[in-house]
Amino acid sequence: MDFNVKKLASDAGVFFSRAVQFTEEKLGQAEKTELDAHFESLLARADCTKNWTEKILRQTEVLLQPNPSARVEEFLYEKLDRKVPSRVTNGELLAQYMTEAANDFGPGTPYGKTLIKVGETQRRLGAAERDFIHSASINFLTPLRNFLEGDWRTISKERRILQNRRLDLDACKARLKKAKAAEAKAAAEHELRLTQTEFDRQAEVTRLLLEGINSTHVNHLRCLHEFVESQTNYYAQCYQYMLDLQKQLGRFSGTFVGNAESPSPAAATSPPAVAAATIPAVPTIPVVPTIVGVPNTVAEGVLNPNEVKPPASGTRKARVLYDYEAADSSELALLADELITVYSLPGMDPDWLIGERGNQKGKVPVTYLELLS
Repeated sequence: MDFNVKKLASDAGVFFSRAVQFTEEKLGQAEKTELDAHFESLLARADCTKNWTEKILRQTEVLLQPNPSARVEEFLYEKLDRKVPSRVTNGELLAQYMTEAANDFGPGTPYGKTLIKVGETQRRLGAAERDFIHSASINFLTPLRNFLEGDWRTISKERRILQNRRLDLDACKARLKKAKAAEAKAAAEHELRLTQTEFDRQAEVTRLLLEGINSTHVNHLRCLHEFVESQTNYYAQCYQYMLDLQKQLGRFSGTFVGNAESPSPAAATSPPAVAAATIPAVPTIPVVPTIVGVPNTVAEGVLNPNEVKPPASGTRKARVLYDYEAADSSELALLADELITVYSLPGMDPDWLIGERGNQKGKVPVTYLELLS
């Protein structure tokens, strides 16, 4: 094997000289060339950017994937430069269980129908989550990783070189001070000029890289806006999916409660008990007793708002919790936060009330209301 003995000896000498200079600086026995205040400020800003970028990156990864084992698996696949296998989201897995349960219980039963409806929504939520994770990974996590694994590594490398150039410069200054003979001084001065030139050149290269941190901040700011937009779209989708599900359940929950398919005799003889077990408790409104000889408009057919007369007592005010779109002419469309008057009619489904807003009236779902005293 061919060794360059002279180069090896030269490198060893340089390393020893730097080690001596560094040790003497730490002991306060040697002078140290200080960088200007602006340069130090750039260094501090770069270190701050690197530290906070690492923390934001790690915590965003935790937000997108709370499972530590899954994060480790994804990290290993990334390092091995292999595609991460597709993973079922929690919402999609829940949807699968609900669908399978509905098939076992009977898709035509009230519980089975509800499981299917909720399962479909959970599947949509899982798909929305998958899209959000993918978008956040590309538009936000990837630029942060690229900075840490690309630009920051380059900056760190050039800073180490600058540190070595600075040690060489200060070692030359120390040798010049110790030189006695004219020949030794001349050699030391020549070496000092060379090391000073190398130090200045490396300082300029490092300074340009550090000033590029401003561009990094601008890029990360743009990525942050994209992350927020993706997150906003995700939560808006989730809200809309759940609102749609709530409307669907509100429309046929009464059918489920009174469904004649239920094999339980107790359920057939005690509808209030079934309603209490399947529907969340809500404040009740006094029901006007059925009067013999008065036609039951609600029970006989579709409610005609023009024929509905408010009872003499039992009306209450209610605040609307969510927007509601009327399914037909017998229902009253609602706007969130508005106040309406509500009351019940003889034989009416307990999940619905009659709502009035000025001259408009119609059926409204109880689950969309907050009854006021």
